[in-house]
Formats: sequence, C-alpha cells, structure tokens
Amino acid sequence: MKKNDMFLGLYFLAAVVFLIIPIPPVLLDILILFNISMSLIIVFNCLFTSETLNMSGFPTLLLFTTVFRIALNVSSTKLILSTGNPGKVVEVFGAFVGGGNLVIGAIIFIVLIIVQMMVINKGSERVSEVTARFTLDAMPGKQMAIDADLNSGAISDQEAIARRAKIQEESAFFGAMDGASKYVKGDATAGLIITLINIIGGLIIGTTSMGLSMSEAVNKFTILTIGDGLVSQIPSMMISLSTGILVTKASKEENIGDILIGQLFSIPKVLLMVGATMIGLGILTPLSIVFCGAYGVLFIVLSFAIKGREEENAIKGEVEEEEIQAEEVRRHENVNSLLQVDPIELEFGYGIIPLADVNQGGDLLDRVVMIRRQIALELGAVVPIIRLRDNIQLNPNQYIIKIKGIQVSEGEILFDHYMAMNPGYVEDEITGIPTFEPAFHLEAMWITESQRERAESLGYTVVDPPSIIATHLTEVIKQHLDELLTRQDVQNLIDNIKENNKTLVDELVPKLLGVGDIQKVLQNLLREGISIRDLITIFETLADYAATSRDTDILTEYVRQSLRRAISSKYFGDQDMTTVITLDPKVEQMIMGSVKQTEQGAYISLDPAITKQILQNTETELKKLEDKGQAPIIITSPIVRMYFKKLTNDYIKDLIVVSYNEIDSNIELKSVGVVTVDDN
Repeated sequence: MKKNDMFLGLYFLAAVVFLIIPIPPVLLDILILFNISMSLIIVFNCLFTSETLNMSGFPTLLLFTTVFRIALNVSSTKLILSTGNPGKVVEVFGAFVGGGNLVIGAIIFIVLIIVQMMVINKGSERVSEVTARFTLDAMPGKQMAIDADLNSGAISDQEAIARRAKIQEESAFFGAMDGASKYVKGDATAGLIITLINIIGGLIIGTTSMGLSMSEAVNKFTILTIGDGLVSQIPSMMISLSTGILVTKASKEENIGDILIGQLFSIPKVLLMVGATMIGLGILTPLSIVFCGAYGVLFIVLSFAIKGREEENAIKGEVEEEEIQAEEVRRHENVNSLLQVDPIELEFGYGIIPLADVNQGGDLLDRVVMIRRQIALELGAVVPIIRLRDNIQLNPNQYIIKIKGIQVSEGEILFDHYMAMNPGYVEDEITGIPTFEPAFHLEAMWITESQRERAESLGYTVVDPPSIIATHLTEVIKQHLDELLTRQDVQNLIDNIKENNKTLVDELVPKLLGVGDIQKVLQNLLREGISIRDLITIFETLADYAATSRDTDILTEYVRQSLRRAISSKYFGDQDMTTVITLDPKVEQMIMGSVKQTEQGAYISLDPAITKQILQNTETELKKLEDKGQAPIIITSPIVRMYFKKLTNDYIKDLIVVSYNEIDSNIELKSVGVVTVDDN
C-alpha cells in the first residue's frame, strides 16, 4: 500500500475511533494542533494556487476535515464532562483568548460563530451555487467552441481531448463545491449546539458529581467549553474561508496575490487622491495628524513611484518593440516571407473601408465568406483565403482584384449611391451618373437613395455597393479558379473521398494517374465552368480510361461525357427547346486534319486564312443567338469539341462548346445557324 493511501486511511479511521474510544488529554492536544496545522495548510493552498482545478480534491478534503474536527470535538466533550481536564490546548484557548474573563471569551466565541455562519458560510454557499449553475449552462457553448476550433484546424485532436476533459473537470468540481459548502454550514451549526450542550452538561455534572458550587461550575466548565469551541471553530472558520477563496477566484489561472495587489495599486491617480484625503482628515479633524499624515505621505509617494514605473515600462516597451521590428528586418526568414504571394487579393481605397469595417456596419467580410461557400457548392472547389487590405495609393472609391499578386480586374463605386441596371424591357428612364457594371460590363446608372424606390418600381435592377464588389469578385474567381487549384488542393480532395471510397482511390492514384494529371483534368473542367463536386464519377471515369490514354485533354472529354446530366442541366436547364449553333462537318474535318500530336500534347496547325474565316463566321452565327437573348452555345462532334474550343478560346471568351455526347437524351435542340467556310 502506498504511503499516501495509508495516511488517508489512518486519518479517516482515527476520526471514527475518536467518536467511540476516549483519548488521553496529551494525545488530544497533539491532534488539535495537527487539525489547526491542516486548516492553515488548506487555506494557504487555496489562496496561492494558480488554478482552481489544482484543488480539485477540495470537496472530498472538506468532508474528511469536517468529520475529523467533529470527532475531536466529541472527544474533548467527553474529557470536559468526565474529568474536567480536556488538555492544555483547550484550557489555553479558553483562558488566554478570552483574557481570563468569562464574558469576553463568550463574546469572542459568539462573534466567531456569527461571522462564520452569517458572512463566510452564507456567501460561499451562494457563490458555489451560482458558479455551479453558470458552469453547467456554459458547457454546451464551450463544447461547440472546441468543435469549431478542431474543425478549422486551430487545435489538434489531443488538444481538443484535453480541453474537453478540463471542461468536464470544471463542471464536476463546481457541482461538488455546491454540495460541499453545506458541510461547512452544518459544521458551524453543530459546533454551536455542542457548545451549549457542554455548558449545560458541565453545570449539571460539576454541581452534582464533582461537588462544585454553581459559581465554580460556571467558571470552570464555561471557560473549558469556550476553549473547546474556539479550537474547533477557528479551524472551521479557516476551512470556510478556504471555500470562499476557491469559489470566488475571478481568474482560474493566475495567482490571487498578483491579481489583488496589481488591481488595487495600479492607478496612480487613485493613490494620490487617497493620500490627499488622509492628510486632509489629519488637518481638518481631531484625528492624529501624525498617523493620518504618515498614511497620506505613504500613498502619495507610492503614487509617484507607480507613475514613474509605468512611464519607464512604456519607454521600455517601445524600445523592445523597435528592437523586435529591427530583428524581424534582419532575420533571414523575413526575406522568405516576402516571397509568398496571396492567391486572391482585394485591395480598396480608403473610401471603401467602411464596407469592410464591422464596427461601422460593413458586411463585406461576411460576403467574402459566402462567396467561398457559394463557389464550393456550385463548382466543388475550395477557394483559397481571400486577402482584404486597404491601399492608400488607390482612388478613394476604387478597388482592384489580384490573382497571385497580379491585378486582373478593377472597379469603382460610389459609397452613398446604388447601381441601377436596365434588364432590357424598361422604357422609362431615370437620371443618374452613367457607369458600367464591373463584373459583366453592362450599362448602368448611379442613383441616390431617394431614387431607389422609383427605380425598383419601374423594373430596374438596383444593387448596393457591397453587392457590386461581391459579384465582381465572384466572377473573377470563377474565371481564374483553374489557376487557383493547386496540387495540394487536389490531394485534399482525394483524401476527403478516400474515407468512403478507398478502393477507387487506391486503383487510380498513383497506379494509373498522378496527382498532377488529376489536377490538369480538374483544371480543364473548371476552366469551362464545369463543377467538380461529383468527384466519384470523375475518378471512376478516369480509372476506366486512364489505362488506355494518359492524355489529360482526352481524359477530360471522357469525364465531360460522364457528366452529361450536370452539363445539360447547367446549359439547357428546364427549357423545352434550346436554340444553338452547329458546326459544319466539313469544318470539323479541316480541324481534325490539322491536329498534330507531340509529346507535349496536341495542337492545331490550321491555315491562318481558314482560321480567320471560321472565327468570323462563328461570330456571325452567334449574333443570331445574341439577338434572341440566348446563351452562345455551339454543338460539335465529340472528337472535335476540345480542338474547336482551343481554336476559339482566345477570341470568343464566353463561347460554350458542347459535344453531342454531353447532352442528355431528353434535351431538344434547335439549330439556328451553322458555322461553315467557303469552298474556295
């Protein structure tokens, strides 16, 4: 058996034995002094512990000390009533603490009982109850905060487990303290009752069994009873004080001495006012000018000393901050940090700052979060963190969007205005400042708040400045999403689906394709606005065809055909009939005849004159769709689709090229034009 276990067992067993077997006065003296020592150890541990949970065993300790103290009280009662000699300690406390005066001793004892029961016990009990309730109520919120930090990667699994365990310990501790505080209250009540019994019993035994007169019995047994009560109540009051200290610690991780002294003597102005007040009391009242003046001078000197220390610390802090900044400049790692490029940046002039400042009611940050969520749902790719920063070199109302450190787009807004756009069917005009919508370059008008209601009633599309910026940023990100998809992003996507599709991933990566090859296929899809959310279908298609071809362009075409339902839904939707442009078979043959295969991939070596003619005819035919308000869609054969897209990509940005194999069988199409070339 361990020594600690033996000590704890003997401590508890002794308390039980003392309730039954009488003990000699000398042993009682030793045990009473031991009890006082233990109470001092407990109160100082509670006072100086750095964290409340360091005393997590306090509720059990409170029960043990209460039982032990009651056992000693019963033993001393036996000695007082049977022999009139409870030991030296009880006699000294009864005579010395009371000054040998029965009335003084009784008053001191009663005062101790009142202080303990009405002040310390009652307050500690209430604080324990409230703390336990608040701790239990706060548990769900703390658990959710831990889960949020864990999901965001701010903490590891081990840290999450440790924090959850600490929350459980706190709730168990404060719940136990709520019940344990009742022991202290009961102990004080029991001490008072035992004292009254001792006095009455002592008077009866002294006058009947010991032959003492009433005055002698009162003098002897009352002093001994008060001494017995004091040696019990003083340790009991210290335990009560320990309970109060433990449950009222404002900070659970700091030394209470540092907190109290730092908070009381941290404001020089307060000490200066107190010092002046004390000197004023000494001069203007009959109070001792010596004592009041001494206190006043002491507080004034302390005030100037603290103020000087604060100024010194402020200067020292500035110097240390400058040294840290200089050290950062000198550090080799600092140069490396300058090489990092943010994937996406939104820089804006100082006039747009209120839109991004939460304290000024701006919600641009929330909109950026929603942009990332929207694109993830729509296209299946995780957008990197979007960096927002102000730039004083820009015009106040200007903003620019950068991709990998290079500006790719810009816009300008009027902070207190709204942008009104004519959807095409509104005939009534409104007055305003002409402009262009930055995302789609549509004609628009800046209008004031007072014009907004009228513009909306006329049918204009009216948007506020944050929505303009958010829409523009969304479109720019979609246009460059393929550039933003890194190999690490692809690996993360692979890891996500591997949990439930281990066989598929193990078959594909790295046996058939590497992460880089999969990245190129996903980039090809994103470049044309095709969602990659259905990764399982994409990976299964790649696994089916990668054994016969590792050309990522060809693999992309196979994947697109597997995603025909998604492509049809995206471009054709629920329309009964969709008008499109088709490609003349002769043009298709020309394109396929000019395809050259190399180790770096395929390219088209078409005659420049024919290329120009194809592009011109394509634009002419697309004008028919534009006049009808239809999307610019061209249908080709599967083998030609990717080459025709490459041919037109640099000249007709928004052109949608779809092959017949990418169209669902229930979709009805109507051709309103054919892209062809002259025979000569």
